[in-house]
Amino acid sequence: MVIANATGCSSIYGGNLPTTPWSRNSEGRGPAWSNSLFEDNAEFGLGFRLAFDQRRARAELLLRQLAASGAVPAALVDALLQADQGDEAGIHEQRQRVAELRRRLEPAARGAAHSNHQAAAELLPLADDLVKRSVWMVGGDGWAYDIGFGGIDHLLASRSDVNLLVLDTEVYSNTGGQMSKATPKGAVAPFASGGKTTGKKDLGLMAMTYGHVYVASVAMGARDEHTLRAFLEAETYPGPSLILAYAHCIAHGIDMAHGMEQQRQAVQSGRWLLYRHDPRRKQRGLNPLVLDSRSPSVPLGEALRSERRFRRLHDSNPARARALWREAEQDLRERWQLYQRLAAPSQPAGGAAPTNR
Repeated sequence: MVIANATGCSSIYGGNLPTTPWSRNSEGRGPAWSNSLFEDNAEFGLGFRLAFDQRRARAELLLRQLAASGAVPAALVDALLQADQGDEAGIHEQRQRVAELRRRLEPAARGAAHSNHQAAAELLPLADDLVKRSVWMVGGDGWAYDIGFGGIDHLLASRSDVNLLVLDTEVYSNTGGQMSKATPKGAVAPFASGGKTTGKKDLGLMAMTYGHVYVASVAMGARDEHTLRAFLEAETYPGPSLILAYAHCIAHGIDMAHGMEQQRQAVQSGRWLLYRHDPRRKQRGLNPLVLDSRSPSVPLGEALRSERRFRRLHDSNPARARALWREAEQDLRERWQLYQRLAAPSQPAGGAAPTNR
């Protein structure tokens, strides 16, 4: 796993040595992490992907040359090139094949008089690139919705096998909690002291319109197994994937000890939806979008009053707060109905119209 981390809260606790959340296993393997700027993290991570793809392509070419000369057994070459690395077991088996390849290459690489010396010497440092590399780009909503959005849009429009994780706190948390395009209507924040008057940008819906992007919206405090499933699906998807993860923040004006309960309430009120959009489902004749949320069961006003960022407007200007909350409630209903329609089963030819879930 190789991680490109946009500047923000996650880069601070990700690289705040001597402590770090990243670790390695008993074999000494673990993620490689690097921090990039706010505005170019998508391009930074795409560079990783392009470099790894070029190295792998060169390794495969050299491998075929050595197989043609008989320096490497054809069976081993075929197994390396056709390996299914869709899960941990497949990756482990590929590592074992790469270790066998190295054992066969080292004598030829050392012997300058050997006819395959040059190809073996070049392939030896590239052999590990035959093992799947997982590229993830991590950052907050300030990066994904605002400053770095252009790069993310370019990335999603491509067919690159990369994964994006957006830790959505709905504000610029690292620089003081300023409003971002992810800030919901009615919330008070720097640059929105009278309550934000526009709705939240729907980044997931925008990404889905490309048709070939895996998109998931998760909230670990609401459904941890759903979050895990989304990560597994994104990791195995052979193209761009985007996970939007609800991230509670001290800027919300909550008791952070109860952050997971706030996540659950955000989902139960319908303010945050749980869904997965997997283009692979279309190959089975299924709707790619699965709406995993249940119908809202907690009044939106109750959920908003539980966070100081919404209460501040209600305390200072009750009439304005009531007006914005009414608008927010109407927006919520319309968005819920839209996602229900989008997730409805495909209508069979000549069949009845589908019913909403």
